[in-house]
Amino acid sequence: MAILSLVLLLLAHIITTSFSLQIHFYSKSCPRAEIIVKQVVQKHFQQDPSVPSGLLRLQFHDCFVRGCDGSILLDSDGHNVAEKNAPPNLTLRTFDVIDDIKAELEKECRGVVSCADILALATRDGVKLSGGAAYALPTGRRDGVVSNVADVHLPSPMISVAEAVAAFLSINLDIVDLTTLLGAHSIGLCHCGFFMDRLYNHKGTGLPDPSIDPTLLTTLLKKCPPHAVTLQNITQDSSVFMNQATTTPFLLDGSSFYHGVLNGMAVLQLDQELAFTDLTNKLAARFVNSPKLFRKQFSKSMVKLGNVGVLTGEEGEVRLNCRRVNSATSSNSSTKV
Repeated sequence: MAILSLVLLLLAHIITTSFSLQIHFYSKSCPRAEIIVKQVVQKHFQQDPSVPSGLLRLQFHDCFVRGCDGSILLDSDGHNVAEKNAPPNLTLRTFDVIDDIKAELEKECRGVVSCADILALATRDGVKLSGGAAYALPTGRRDGVVSNVADVHLPSPMISVAEAVAAFLSINLDIVDLTTLLGAHSIGLCHCGFFMDRLYNHKGTGLPDPSIDPTLLTTLLKKCPPHAVTLQNITQDSSVFMNQATTTPFLLDGSSFYHGVLNGMAVLQLDQELAFTDLTNKLAARFVNSPKLFRKQFSKSMVKLGNVGVLTGEEGEVRLNCRRVNSATSSNSSTKV
């Protein structure tokens, strides 16, 4: 019995190892896959420098719900409302970038490269184009066949650091990853609806958040007047640059972002809260003084994020179209297969 148990454990280890993610997973099955991804992302970036921030947010919202299985890319159909239609996801974009990459890859090697890998690779290339490091990214993810609006439980930008840490720990990321990945907010835009409470009714006081820099507060009040902006109609409201402490809002610049955090210049409540807890404050200060350290840790944390809940081996499928599953019957499944 003991020998049988040992054999079963070894077999389980072999199977798990065989199906793990690998660097250059497509080197034989689709050798130009990563080149094609990079070319398409670069083309979109040249037309719109905010593409990297859109890709970063898209990957985060994918990986935080059911793992990094590309479920955020699926469209709703007549029988199911998909993740992308949940209120926190209504402002997601760059779906067109993923569609374009998929179309090119299907011409090159039909049915080989998963949409989950496309999203992870495109995000990596976006990070590089916006000034980050070109980190080595393991691939081999498979696509999920379930996308349900009821599964979307994302951490709000209005929660405390402690609540955010708990949310990150639930997907095996820690406080260092949290602090670092919030540095993605050094690029791109943010809709006013995500921080209106800070401007007009901080913690139910009917007053602005006292931690906001006065000059920044004046700017934000002008950009975001007290009209009926809610998370339900957020796609119709104004937006501001996420990093108010820089003149280069499309450059992944941890130094300026964390400098802003430490000086009351953060736009989002959660970002600003990093200044008020001991470890996150110290990490922010280190990133201000060492841009190289930030880029290195950002790469590590992005790889960790990309490993969350992945499907490999025979799990899931490789979608032919990132917006729908290959079989209509699969979309009605309630389990991850």
